[in-house]
Amino acid sequence: MTYFAVIREAGPRWDPEKPMREQPTWNEHAAFMDGLADEGFIVFGGPLAESDKGRVRALLIMNAASETEIRRRLDDDPWTPLDMLTITSVEPWEILLAPERLAAARRDVRRPRRRAGDSR
Repeated sequence: MTYFAVIREAGPRWDPEKPMREQPTWNEHAAFMDGLADEGFIVFGGPLAESDKGRVRALLIMNAASETEIRRRLDDDPWTPLDMLTITSVEPWEILLAPERLAAARRDVRRPRRRAGDSR
């Protein structure tokens, strides 16, 4: 398996006045990204932070053969042709700490976390 850390940033058509989930074609983008996660192409992903101008940066940890494959697959994201997100960085990532936890983390990512003392 080869992992990559991918940074995507808001593109020129991102509306900084609107939250992420109110951007055009949010539902289609979310469904597309969920599909990539369901097939294991995206291992982890989500926004990092918003700058003072409201522009979003997102980190994706992807399981791919190459940067070319990542770019090709993300070209199919409904937000790509709309210039909502652009890829600003793709770097191979080697897991050195706790690699055995990766499988457990992937299973737990969709499960709500329990707090100490929570009996539910």
